[in-house]
Amino acid sequence: MGTEHSKNEGRRSMVFLRKGPKLPAWEDALLSGKEPKSLLKRGLHYVSLSLIMKGMTSTPDFLWGLPEVQKLNLSRNQLVVIPPSLGKLDRLVVLNLGGNCLKCLPKEIGLLRNLKVLFVNMNCLTEVPAELSLCRKLEVLSLSHNYISQLPLSFTDLTSLRKLNLSNNRFVQIPLCIFALRSLDFLHLGSNRLENIAESVQYLVNLQIFIVENNNIRTLPRSLCFITALELLNVDYNAIQTLPDELYLLRRLPRIAWNPMDKGLHIAHNPLSRPLPEVVEGGLDVLFNYLREKKEN
Repeated sequence: MGTEHSKNEGRRSMVFLRKGPKLPAWEDALLSGKEPKSLLKRGLHYVSLSLIMKGMTSTPDFLWGLPEVQKLNLSRNQLVVIPPSLGKLDRLVVLNLGGNCLKCLPKEIGLLRNLKVLFVNMNCLTEVPAELSLCRKLEVLSLSHNYISQLPLSFTDLTSLRKLNLSNNRFVQIPLCIFALRSLDFLHLGSNRLENIAESVQYLVNLQIFIVENNNIRTLPRSLCFITALELLNVDYNAIQTLPDELYLLRRLPRIAWNPMDKGLHIAHNPLSRPLPEVVEGGLDVLFNYLREKKEN
């Protein structure tokens, strides 16, 4: 009798277990029967979680129950959407969403008030939520390789931003809000559809690296020459014919550069009017002397 009773109890338990929520196969494999917290790595400074290249098409639900995570890497999956639950991870300092299929970001990203580094490169974004400007501690932002053509005006509030990568998008002009980001020391706008650089660029007084290669720029503004912190200026592959006489004021440019990684003035593959091509061949000192003499005469 007792044996029969225990058998019935066992059957009921099995039925109960079977009725429980079943995890998606990939999520089950990810955990392998372990507690979600066991996936966390606790370093000297940050609690991190890496789910890079896991074949995920959606974010695992257990993720939103890990509020202690500070560095989260979800890059190189097939994520189509990031749910509003992202806002629960308000201790995040570094978030990598690069290499997915995201068409938008949730407005709840603005709840990540400790966020300093955000990568959303290589996705399908056409716009950026204005709420991102609430992440006032943000220092590094990469939105490269998307389909973005404008930024919210509220981006002027990102006063801590130092590095901004907007390359390989659809900008026809540099968004006005960028000129208010006085802490920027790196700005990449290469491979867009820019036709000019506004005179307001002079307000980026701390800019050291400025890349606008592979656009449709015809002239460089005189005000660009007043950003004397510049160490790398890349205007390769544009439609530039003349150079501003005051270019010699950019004394921190060390050379005419040919390697993309080198500091200096990158000006190859432009239809420069004569005698500029020959002058450039002589090196940066020769070019600067030529421009200085031209201005004085």
